[in-house]
Formats: sequence, structure tokens, C-alpha cells
Amino acid sequence: MAYKVSDEMLGTFVPVLVYWAYSGLYMLLGSFDKYRLHSRKEEETKNLPSKGTVVRGVLIQQAFQIAVAIILFTVISKDERTGTNLQPSFFMVARQLVVAMLVLDTWQYFVHRYMHINKFLYRHIHYKHHSLVVPFAYGALYNHPLEGLLLDTVGGAISFLISGMTPRTAIFFFSFATIKTVDDHCGLWLPGNPLHVFFSNNSAYHDVHHQLYGGKYNFSQPFFVMWDKILGTYMPYSLEKRKDGGLEAKPVKD
Repeated sequence: MAYKVSDEMLGTFVPVLVYWAYSGLYMLLGSFDKYRLHSRKEEETKNLPSKGTVVRGVLIQQAFQIAVAIILFTVISKDERTGTNLQPSFFMVARQLVVAMLVLDTWQYFVHRYMHINKFLYRHIHYKHHSLVVPFAYGALYNHPLEGLLLDTVGGAISFLISGMTPRTAIFFFSFATIKTVDDHCGLWLPGNPLHVFFSNNSAYHDVHHQLYGGKYNFSQPFFVMWDKILGTYMPYSLEKRKDGGLEAKPVKD
């Protein structure tokens, strides 16, 4: 008798597997030095934690993420036992995905920005993420556990609940959100990247935020830049070639 894996189980663990698979792909592409936004020397000298510390930190956050997802799906499944297994229409799923993206962006913008405004929270919580001055793919979720819980896990749960999506839809939404987050931290500007075509919130945009001059700008993540533009924290950039090879995202002054 074949064992059937539930949508809830897939929605819990697939995004974690996607994180390591997609970031692993970028690590293989890391040899493309001409597309790097920072040199290897910068990555070695500016980043404070070791690669092993980053991996452990991400695994801790993902453990919290898995625990919250299990609790959330357990509660939802108990409330919605109707004896049927109907899935919403394509248009309903599309609407739910858009709503979830907007909700997640809104939550993350204001929580993220407040962690910069509040000096205590920045020094003791958010600075852990910014200790990676030069972002790289599998460091995307390197956060203080409390930040990871508030910003990503709780934000994801709220977007899931408000959008009304099913666990099956959640598999795709959270996997895509994971891909987008990793891509924004990959440290590469690869030509033809479709995420750069459809989203102006990308690896260069977020790289500006990780630099000293951009700490008060570009808080939006992971999808759109609307809140930065609405609230005056939008910092445009231009991509320029570095003399030692590679690219650099430089702020553009109005």
C-alpha cells in the first residue's frame, strides 16, 4: 500500500528543501566572478560569521519554521474537516497568491523597518543578519531566532491565513517566497534572470540595503518595492563594472 504524503506535510518541508537546493545551485554558480556584486576578498573580510555559523543559524530558524507550520496546519485541518478535498479554481488561487504576497510584503516592511529604527532591536536582534555585509545565497535566512520567528515565520502564517489559501497552494507560495528570498541574497547579477525581469526588488536592490549607505533605505522584501516608494525609503541604484572585475550596485542620487 503506497504511502500518501499530505499537502500539509509537503507545505512544511518542501520550502526547506527548496532553500538548500536553490542556494546550493547559486553556490555552484559562484565561480561566475564577472557577475558578482562583491569580490571574494570583500566577502571574506567584511562578513563576520563563519560559513559554518551561518549554516547552523539557518537550521535553527528552519526548525522554528517547521514547528510553527506543523501547529498551523494541524489547527487548520481540524477546523476544516468537511469530508471533501476540493481545490479552488485557478483564478481563486491566483487571487490568493497576490493577496499573500501583498500581506507578506506589508508585514515584513514594517517589522523590518522598525528593527532599524529601534536601536535596541537593531543592536541585539537585527544586526545578526547585517553581520553579512556581503550577502550570499544560503545566508538569506541567517537571522536572530526571534527575528526569524517574527519576520518570516509569523509573517508567513499571517499571509497564509488572510489569503485563505489551501495547504496545497501554500506549498507553491512558500516555495516561491523561499526562492525569491534566496535570489535576493545570492550576491550575483546573472543576465536573463526572470526574477530580475518581473521584480524590481532583486539582488542588487537588497544589496544596497546591506551596505552602510543603504541601511535606512530599501526595507521592502521579498517581492515588491511599493512601501519603499510610498514612504520615502526607496533608493535607486545603477550597476557599474568594478575595476577588479564583477559588478557593483551604486546608489543613484535624485
